[in-house]
Amino acid sequence: MTTATLAPAPPRDTRPPAEDSRIGLAGALRHVGALTRRNLMRIKADPESMFDAVLMPIIFTVLFVYVFGGAMAGSQDDYKQYLVPGLLGQTGLTLAMAVGTGLNTDFQTGVMDRFRTLPIGRASVLLSKIVAETLRGLLSFAILIGFAMLIGFEVRTGPLELLATIGLGLLFGMSIVWISMLLGMALRSAQAVQGVAMLVLMPMQFGSSIFARTETMPGWLQSFTKINPLSALADASRALLNGTGPVAHPVMIVLIWSAGLTAVFAPLAVARFRKRT
Repeated sequence: MTTATLAPAPPRDTRPPAEDSRIGLAGALRHVGALTRRNLMRIKADPESMFDAVLMPIIFTVLFVYVFGGAMAGSQDDYKQYLVPGLLGQTGLTLAMAVGTGLNTDFQTGVMDRFRTLPIGRASVLLSKIVAETLRGLLSFAILIGFAMLIGFEVRTGPLELLATIGLGLLFGMSIVWISMLLGMALRSAQAVQGVAMLVLMPMQFGSSIFARTETMPGWLQSFTKINPLSALADASRALLNGTGPVAHPVMIVLIWSAGLTAVFAPLAVARFRKRT
């Protein structure tokens, strides 16, 4: 009597579908919500990760107003009105560039390997980081404006203009997040991401009208400052909060930059994420 030899059954592929289009809108929103909650729970478990969002606005305001304000504007009170609106853009940019470091760490520690085994949309992982970073940005902006008002800054327009300023800063910051996430997936280590981020941050921050008026700079630097989107964001924020200067033109420049950066780097970041996962 012979025993028939049966071929082993092929292993079942338990990986989720590669295409997000197979997951409905409601399912995608649930995934984004669940992953956003995960990101916020990680902040709750590691509150030190919020030090940059909480302390950085206060440190920059105190440092520049009370150390450089008298020399740069002749009056610390006048410099507060000039500096604080510009710091909204600077704060949003700095927080956005930090996202890439966290994403790189997730890949290095195997978090993304666990996500790969779950039936979730690929893009939901990145979108949840956008949502969580938006909430971090709101907190940081609230701290910056609240502290600035405590030391004498005045919103000389109204609450609608203040909300528009915050929204504009968040919109531009979220467009930068896509660049940060792309760097986080393209570079090999978190240290490399931090190094490249600093190379981007320093020229954009200090080569803008955030801290000093453009007309006080040498001609070659003015050319860069005028095309720097942070200058447009700072000018738009000052016009909205101080009620002086044109509003429509700098706001339009910021909207164009935000839309352009998102249109270019969001597809690149999603494609890179799909390739790595």
